[in-house]
Amino acid sequence: MTLSLFDQFMSPWHMGIPLLAISLVLPWILFPTPTFRWLNNRMLTFQGWFIARFTQQTFLPLNVGGHKWALLLASLMVFLITLNMLGLLPYTFTPTTQLSLNLGLAVPLWLATVVIGLRNQPTAALGHLLPEGTPTPLIPVLIVIETISLFIRPVALGVRLTANLTAGHLLIQLVSMAVFVLLPMMPTVAVLTAVLLLMLTLLEVAVAMIQAYVFVLLLSLYLQENV
Repeated sequence: MTLSLFDQFMSPWHMGIPLLAISLVLPWILFPTPTFRWLNNRMLTFQGWFIARFTQQTFLPLNVGGHKWALLLASLMVFLITLNMLGLLPYTFTPTTQLSLNLGLAVPLWLATVVIGLRNQPTAALGHLLPEGTPTPLIPVLIVIETISLFIRPVALGVRLTANLTAGHLLIQLVSMAVFVLLPMMPTVAVLTAVLLLMLTLLEVAVAMIQAYVFVLLLSLYLQENV
């Protein structure tokens, strides 16, 4: 039973071809493309409003140098939300439940923020490793601790996204299995469990959007420290 629960997180293959690449390309096909008309439809209008609001709220604390990342982080936000939401559909695969994919997104972007900080303001970037006013005997220990915390950041980004989505999918599968088991024996309890399943699904929709936002928001905070 334990193996069957985690089978949904295995990367699908067909004729020796990994279908993970298709699941990563599919969201870009579903996005509406801008037209040359004077008035856009509701979907395009909502998409433009959402991206504009997200960019405004995320990059408000950053200076002008950090605004160059607006297109990249906004695209990443929309991409992650779409992947997380599509993964909630039945008989679909969620690529963001793979730790390797999340680390592949987190590590290069985090490393880019660190390199930018070391290039633009090396003194301030290295100064984060030693808080001001630290007693002299604690300096070596704090430098080691701050260095470890710095390198843990991309791991925390990837693990947070993976763990939240994996836990949500497991809860949905366990509750749905309980509904099918209880339906012939205790229909009333099965109906109540189905209501719980519906509420849990709505919660997972919110989690799918919030986790994508948190992923990009933390990247923007790391960028804020280095620009």
